[in-house]
Amino acid sequence: MTTSATDYDTIILGAGAAGLAAGLYTTRAMLKTLIIEQLGPGGQLLITDEIENYPGFPRGREGPGTGDDDGAADHAVVHTDDRTLTAKSLIIATGGSHNKLGASGEDEFSGRGVSYCAVCDGNFFRGQDVVVVGGGDAAMDEGHYLTGIVNSVTYIHRRDELRATKVLQERAFNNDKVKFLWSHVVEEFVGNEALEAARVKNLKTEEIYDYNTAAAFIYVGFHPNTEYLKGLVEMDALGHVYTDIHMRTGVPGLYACGDARADSTRQLGAAVGDGITAALTAYHDLQE
Repeated sequence: MTTSATDYDTIILGAGAAGLAAGLYTTRAMLKTLIIEQLGPGGQLLITDEIENYPGFPRGREGPGTGDDDGAADHAVVHTDDRTLTAKSLIIATGGSHNKLGASGEDEFSGRGVSYCAVCDGNFFRGQDVVVVGGGDAAMDEGHYLTGIVNSVTYIHRRDELRATKVLQERAFNNDKVKFLWSHVVEEFVGNEALEAARVKNLKTEEIYDYNTAAAFIYVGFHPNTEYLKGLVEMDALGHVYTDIHMRTGVPGLYACGDARADSTRQLGAAVGDGITAALTAYHDLQE
């Protein structure tokens, strides 16, 4: 690794679990570190109601309380909105974002009934009937949170069975506030000033009808926030960055961790471990 002068020893992109863990270890290693985050520290934890599977917290805990760039021959260059920064190493920890459904009216009613964050917006619909679109772990988790606030939660799922883990499925099936529209898809979101209904299609009968709802919470997948890395590092078809077990990418001095990397389990504990590994690897590489 070069010893040329740079602004920082390490720049970390992202202040989620992976980025903050990496920053903790790089600073403990006495590396001059900068963490860049577009929103606030915490990443996905900021929009997660409760974390039930993190070691050391058997009763779980609330998520919010837990916590452009290009390569050069001898250092990393990061372009922000107002400056250009250089570093001897760069750790990618920018995580990912929820996918959009792509239905008509989705953007029109975003913030007026269409949401991707139950923790953020659930209280606006206290005592009302809402829908959750999706059948995976995220949909089940967020729907369960909503049942403590709203009158009812209806899951709209394109299949006739859920993809979520069994414990989450059982919790939903045993909740009197939960309903299901199996083998249905949302064709359109409709309303006037605010969302009033999800226009749904029964995939088995081809029937299309309006299902009244005050809000629709969408959980239909997740994609890594790595668009700015295209052409710089090797990625899979979805944009996850390939790394080795030490979080090294194919570019010397560039590391990736957490939800941004390929084969991530997208679990809090794994993201913390990834961040620590990336930080220690960057430190050792810098010493060489």
